[in-house]
Amino acid sequence: MQLNKSFVSADDVAKRAGVSRSAVSRTFTPGASVSEETRQRVMEAAQALGYHVNQLARGLMRSESGIVCLVVSEMDTPYRARLVRALTHELQTAGKIAMLINTDRSDGSVDTALRQTLHYRADASILLSGLPDKAITRLCLNSGQRIVLINRDDDIEGPFRINLDDGQAARVAVSAFLRAGCRHLAFANSDVGTPSLMARERGFIAAAAEFGLEVRVVRHGNTVYESGRKIAQTLFTEAVWPDAVFCVNDLMAFGLMDGARYDFGLNIPEDLCIVGFDDIEQSSWTSYNLTTFSQPVDEIVKSSVAWLQSDATAGRVRSANLHAPLIWRKTIRNKL
Repeated sequence: MQLNKSFVSADDVAKRAGVSRSAVSRTFTPGASVSEETRQRVMEAAQALGYHVNQLARGLMRSESGIVCLVVSEMDTPYRARLVRALTHELQTAGKIAMLINTDRSDGSVDTALRQTLHYRADASILLSGLPDKAITRLCLNSGQRIVLINRDDDIEGPFRINLDDGQAARVAVSAFLRAGCRHLAFANSDVGTPSLMARERGFIAAAAEFGLEVRVVRHGNTVYESGRKIAQTLFTEAVWPDAVFCVNDLMAFGLMDGARYDFGLNIPEDLCIVGFDDIEQSSWTSYNLTTFSQPVDEIVKSSVAWLQSDATAGRVRSANLHAPLIWRKTIRNKL
């Protein structure tokens, strides 16, 4: 049996239902006027023929495709995967189509993929924190798209920016360490150098300086478990060990915890206090019970989609600075 790969048109449905082409269009247009008898005949014909409305073509007639690009790197990390999952769900609920662009590679494939989305007339792009080059933001803007930047520092007029209050989180972390009696502070970061990670580092150094404390900063590799394990080897083979470490994310905190416990015999939190960032699912697991800052994923997602749906001609807010609450678990000694 040979499959018929041709598309069923509205004209085919009209012919089978014995109605006009415009009657078919009105049947599939929400709020349009059509009699119940005509609607029933059209729906039965559409079901029999396997007809589906070409929403892309409809959108292009209105200069809207309904497509929103998600420009993402490091999709395999738990926090990024959670954010992408929440964004795609919210966009689908809003009647949008999410198109994913993976920017982990630094060659021309990223630029080619993004330009391909422009051929499909994407209405907007959401750029997540990470490696995507700032030139991508300009390319999207020049194509007439609305842009949402999440935890990025692109100095470009026009996009809606969502950032976390890293300075406030840093002050909370320093205060928690001080109340636990810690005085030798360290910060564990990666070599990736994204805006959000570096803002977290600068904020912690500044907050510690307010109390006359210096911070030992160690950076290594990517923002993953193995980097935290390597940093533990660096910190705990020095003459003076830290008694508190703020890790730039939870994955690195897990690696540092395991390195401290299993390679150097330290007890957490008795010998070493640790704070992470992201509050991924594994943070609550018994083996870690990590005190960490929770990314406000729901707020990030709802703010992004709401802004994309707002009236472009109205005076719209251009930024949101969100709060990441500290989730207390077992890696900081009891507060004094």
